[in-house]
Amino acid sequence: MAHQQQGMDSALFERRLRPVYDNLEVGNNRKALQESEKLLRKHPNLLCARALKGLSLLRLGRYEESHSCLQTVAEEKPVDDSTLQVLSFCYREMEQLDKIVELYQHAVKLNPGNEELLAHLFVSHVRVEDYKAQQAVALQLYKAQPKNAYYFWSVISVVFQGIRGPESCIPEKRKLYLALAQRMVDKHIKEGKLETEQEAFLYLHILKLQNKYQEAWDFLTGELCAKLYPGAPVSMKFELLKELGNWLELNKLLQQLLEADRDRWDYYKEYLESCFELLKQQPAEQDQPIFTLNTCLDFLLHIIESSTRKTRGPYLARLELHQRMRAKQLPAQELIGDFDELIIEYFNLFGDKSCCTHDIALFLPSISMEQRQSLANKLLQESGISSNSLPQNKEHMQKHICALQISRMCGAHIELAIEHLLALYTALKLHYEHGHSSFGKQLLSTEMGPSDPYALLAANVMYDISMREHKSDQLFEALCLLQYVLRNSTSNFHIKLLSLKIYHMFGCMVGAQEMYDYLDIKQIQLDSMGYVHCNLLPLSGRFSGVRNCYDTTLKFFTNSYKERLEYIALTYRFCTFSKMEEFMNFKERLTNSLLYVACSVEAQLCDLVSCYGNIQQNLSAYVAMSIEPAEDRISWHELSDNRDLQAIIRWDPLHLDNTEAERKESYEQEIEVLQLRSLLLRLFASFIDLYHPPPSEKLAMSNNKTTTLAPGEDVATLELLRTSWTGLYQRLRLMNYKPLSQRFLVNLQPTRLHLLLEIPYERFFDDLAQLVLDLYSGASQLALQCKQVSENVAAVMELCVQTITESNEWNGMDGLWKRREHQQKVAACLEILSLYAFLLSVLNDKLQCSAKTKTKKKGSADNKSQEPISEKERSQMLQELIRQLKHKLEACDAAIRIWKPPTLPRDLSSFMADMSLKPEVEATLIGDVSATFKESHELMVTELRNLLKDKLRMIGK
Repeated sequence: MAHQQQGMDSALFERRLRPVYDNLEVGNNRKALQESEKLLRKHPNLLCARALKGLSLLRLGRYEESHSCLQTVAEEKPVDDSTLQVLSFCYREMEQLDKIVELYQHAVKLNPGNEELLAHLFVSHVRVEDYKAQQAVALQLYKAQPKNAYYFWSVISVVFQGIRGPESCIPEKRKLYLALAQRMVDKHIKEGKLETEQEAFLYLHILKLQNKYQEAWDFLTGELCAKLYPGAPVSMKFELLKELGNWLELNKLLQQLLEADRDRWDYYKEYLESCFELLKQQPAEQDQPIFTLNTCLDFLLHIIESSTRKTRGPYLARLELHQRMRAKQLPAQELIGDFDELIIEYFNLFGDKSCCTHDIALFLPSISMEQRQSLANKLLQESGISSNSLPQNKEHMQKHICALQISRMCGAHIELAIEHLLALYTALKLHYEHGHSSFGKQLLSTEMGPSDPYALLAANVMYDISMREHKSDQLFEALCLLQYVLRNSTSNFHIKLLSLKIYHMFGCMVGAQEMYDYLDIKQIQLDSMGYVHCNLLPLSGRFSGVRNCYDTTLKFFTNSYKERLEYIALTYRFCTFSKMEEFMNFKERLTNSLLYVACSVEAQLCDLVSCYGNIQQNLSAYVAMSIEPAEDRISWHELSDNRDLQAIIRWDPLHLDNTEAERKESYEQEIEVLQLRSLLLRLFASFIDLYHPPPSEKLAMSNNKTTTLAPGEDVATLELLRTSWTGLYQRLRLMNYKPLSQRFLVNLQPTRLHLLLEIPYERFFDDLAQLVLDLYSGASQLALQCKQVSENVAAVMELCVQTITESNEWNGMDGLWKRREHQQKVAACLEILSLYAFLLSVLNDKLQCSAKTKTKKKGSADNKSQEPISEKERSQMLQELIRQLKHKLEACDAAIRIWKPPTLPRDLSSFMADMSLKPEVEATLIGDVSATFKESHELMVTELRNLLKDKLRMIGK
């Protein structure tokens, strides 16, 4: 069959396939399918056309047909490049990368010396990270075509066997592989075959991996490296000189570099380290002078005095020298001067730059609290702004902002009384308004308003008051202020992030989603910044509404996974060895991103909760999810925390700001939440699979090797997961996790862990598992188990109704303070009841089918002495459970119908008087924000009621 394809005139062949390619390229998959079928009617054995048909079907979502079509083509063992390329493209989309290896292995067997096929085979091994196979193919390539690139492909494959392969954890094996890689390059150097800078880089990297720093230094400073790799980064020299302990050489090198580039803070830090190391050493020879820190200070002063323009680097280095000397109990004040005066000098020189706050903050932890507060007061005096004066220009204003930020970081706000904090808020708001009207007009749309930091500080102050009073009115006012600032400064992402946080705190999904969309987070930011929104979406009460957000996030991860594999393949093609590990580490961090895994699990749970079709549609949707209860696909030990916690700017007291401890604590809790949610998903899937085993075609399309379960294995999986479920809850209660601190506005939001422990998930799904098993076997205690599950359903319904009643009562006092907590509880209750409704519809369908065919299940081993309950009786019991659930769902619907929208803690006119902004914007501004809360509530109520209607319809069929 393949011969006919090969025998065709190639130009004709290309011309006839072109319409299919063109349609696939523009995304017109239906037309591509039609064109490929038209071509196949004339040439039924044209393998490339059949492969393109498989690709068209795949992109149309017709997975089973596509699988069948591609399987047929693969069995023909194609060797022509176009068919192989299309098939490998399909397998890449399906993430079945091992099948590409098989394709090219067969093609290479038929054409052993074909360079193009061998190169494709090599890249296919790269995608599956089979370094040993890579090495073998690279050597084959080198024998067929002795090119340097292929030789170094084999070298890097050996290196990766040593540092990333399955044997890399064995020190002897690692040593062996790296020594082999070095010998391979040494041989090439002796033969004079080293040609490119990347080859020189790889050799240096191999030497460093073996801790052969002297050899690496000799090579780096040798003639060959100077010729091949003249652009070697200077950081390589730093690294090697530090490892060799040659601090004098490093010191001289850094002095030369700093003379040439006087603002390199990273160089200054290396320079200071070398100075302190030289201080420890005695001179090697008698006549050599002893090194003192005076030399270091003289050099820094020389840089400061001889610079023609102001540069921050040497001034920061002088402060760092002072700090390091004090840490080692050396006389810093005698040598350099008073620390406060140095800071004030720095503030006077660079206080008009927004980076000044961060710069000064680097040195605050090294002084006592009393010194910090004294310094903060001095800086406020130096700024020249008092209670009865205003900044004269933008630079003057920036100095005042810097002094205020430092003052907060030194703890000035935490000790103020509430009335003083309110006065500070008013002053900050007025300063913002003055700064905006004086210096914030006619800005570019991409520029942030110069006085915006006043408003950000004001929001933090109002949060402090709200947390002390446990009331929402001050924070609501801060939200209104932030929205006002955002109208003036549309690109200020700090304002958007704080607004997003406050909207989430108040359970306002519409406002939060609006801010998240306004942030316009794209590409890698979806991973590093997605946590600010995605972590708070589950149980927000908007099951169908949050799916779009998950889709956007998951689409980035799935698309970029394929792209990242291709980037790694390209680094081999272009021999850019310096980028390989960087790309590989990046790929691993994204593949194992906690956010990615959590969003995947939550999206699947969301789909199961939101199912609304008939039983066949729902089961088809379930099968398409490819959940495998018996297999935990999450690599728990490799999960990666990629959150960027520095993106939200903070000026909280440094002695109370412990971002890394907060990260660790929240990460641990998020992992536990993921364990609960992942296990819930698998446990629930095991209930469904017991009655509706997944079709064999679907299993064949997945990478799962086993297509059928052994007798009793289905029940065993369910029982094992049930044991894990109760065990996990027991462990979590013993762990006694504390809720995350909410002391400051920019702290991470609490995780859902405590809510998931409070709501009766454990009991409900444990009893439900027993019910499913008893229904399956017809156990005699089935009636008792039905009663137990009914009581659990009633308890969940009562909790839902009670929470709504409590929310309505809170409305009379403060409608926003506990809003999110109430919404989460209601959403959790409805999630439990929705999953239960879906399960009952599946069980009912199965039992009705069984009753029609008059088949009976055999009793389990425990019930041999008793006859199992008949199918008819089981079906009647199930009908009773459905009837009871209907009543409970109707009761929930009645409660949701009278759920009141959140009332503001004060009336609008009171807010307007306090806001004291421009009168023309006040009314619309506060009105718009309050309308967002009302709209969010109405949307949530509508969605929840629609969800309940869908469930009532589902179990009513």
